[in-house]
Amino acid sequence: MDNTVDVGKVPFLDLVSLHHELEVELVGVFRSAIRNAAFIGGPMVEDFEREFAEFCKARYCIGVSSGTDALRFALIAAGVQEGDTVVTVPNTFIATTEAISQAGGTPTFVDIDERTYTIDPDKLGHYLENVCRRDDKGRLIDPRTGGWVTAIVPVHLYGQMADMDSILELAARYDLLVVEDACQAHGADYFSRKNNRWYRAGSMGNAAAFSFYPGKNLGACGEGGAITTNDESVAQVCRKLRDHGQSKKYFHDIEGYNGRLDAIQAGILRVKLRHLTSWNEQRRVSARIYDELLADSQIAAPHQPAWSRHVYHLYAVRVPNRELVQKHLSSSGIGTGVHYPIPLHLSAPYTSLSFGPGDLPIAERAAGEVLSLPMFPGLSPESQSRVIESLRAYVSEQTARRQAI
Repeated sequence: MDNTVDVGKVPFLDLVSLHHELEVELVGVFRSAIRNAAFIGGPMVEDFEREFAEFCKARYCIGVSSGTDALRFALIAAGVQEGDTVVTVPNTFIATTEAISQAGGTPTFVDIDERTYTIDPDKLGHYLENVCRRDDKGRLIDPRTGGWVTAIVPVHLYGQMADMDSILELAARYDLLVVEDACQAHGADYFSRKNNRWYRAGSMGNAAAFSFYPGKNLGACGEGGAITTNDESVAQVCRKLRDHGQSKKYFHDIEGYNGRLDAIQAGILRVKLRHLTSWNEQRRVSARIYDELLADSQIAAPHQPAWSRHVYHLYAVRVPNRELVQKHLSSSGIGTGVHYPIPLHLSAPYTSLSFGPGDLPIAERAAGEVLSLPMFPGLSPESQSRVIESLRAYVSEQTARRQAI
């Protein structure tokens, strides 16, 4: 079977070539599981948890069945309770807010930074100080939800961490939990100006959630997720939550869920984890090439602050008339993606929060303009040149037409 990608096209994501290169190792994982009848838990899961915790520079890792489960379990274990309000951003996949709701909380939203698309610490601070009110015990109450504000979920978006120094400072000031949504940030780094050292995604909050959906920088061959934390008590509760609340078989300390990571997926992730640093570096090289090709253009390239080491899960640019641009690129054989076209504060499940158009203007503008270009390990410079040549030519042509009117 021919596993090569059509050279006349540039796919948005190429998982075929990646898995073809690893096929022998991946089949070996499956054979090992078959021969040992090891499908749930056991050494493959434990070995992956140990290795991923080390990669993330965290003390503990708990493998679970999806990124959504990871975030839900992390929130519950960290201390979010029924009726609590949890602050996050609207420009994320709905799994972020689903996990908050499923943990018993109610999500609310603050706007994002114009350049990084992650939560804006100034707007977060304004929300906590000026929008929320305090009850007679000094606890913050969100006027939209009526619930106590207990946690922040910063989303490390597109492969870049949020400004964690500022977020953690606000969390400490207002006694809030911080649970990182690191589902797009496997291997991303953050330089703490406060502590004068680099940290990795998944090691800074009370806990963090990762997704191993196949298209992620570290993806399974199916579903998978993990929680990382430096807090032993959080790790212990997460282990129980993923396995029906059991501390050991048939001894149920709490009600839990069926949220375990399959052993075969853990074994596959161990194979891929050995390549992740190299794959992330390939993405960074591709991002630098894109940056150079977009220099002096009208197209806004991703912004990487000095405190960030981006891993470019997505290479997201901003363009006018995005749908027309995307259609043009598609007709040229170039794949693209849109993440995310409807900000969550304006989506149907959250109408009860009474947000309206214009309430979070930066997220709303980004939702209409952000376009993700092809990005994956092995993306050739020639393909990138083709992508940007087509993109720049079309945007310039459309700009010229508007100016001529």
